[in-house]
Amino acid sequence: MSSDALAPPGGWLESAARIGVPPAARRGWVLRAMSLAARRFGRSELPDVLWVFHLNPRLFWPWLLFASRLMPGGRLPAQERELVILRTAWNCRSRYEWGQHVEIGLRVGLADADIVRAARAPQSFEQERRRLLLAACDELVRDKLIGETTWRALAAHFNPRLLIEI
Repeated sequence: MSSDALAPPGGWLESAARIGVPPAARRGWVLRAMSLAARRFGRSELPDVLWVFHLNPRLFWPWLLFASRLMPGGRLPAQERELVILRTAWNCRSRYEWGQHVEIGLRVGLADADIVRAARAPQSFEQERRRLLLAACDELVRDKLIGETTWRALAAHFNPRLLIEI
């Protein structure tokens, strides 16, 4: 499925790149090595966000440690993690995140139909866990917090560590 097969209401949020990916001559050896390693796992290139973050190594390494604790090192099941990311990308109209995570979602076993459901609405899922995860994404983007009712319902399915990952 193409990442452009769907588009959120109002279309994708488009903006000019403020900081572009640095030219190859300015890319550090660590990221060049990571890029080569990524190819072994089926990625043609590292996501652009890594190259941009690497412009400031003082921020890059702590961010990379934090981010890697959530993905791929998080405890939330990979399919559910990807649904959360996809719904958030959809709600924020982020074509970049949507495109990255459609690919990852398919790789971790989401079906095309799951990706379409993530774009449609929480109610499009039969499983209560998935409906709650997407509802939490909607509330967090819309209201800047997850409502008490949704939080309590999530707590019936997820332990406190997983709630924090969500």
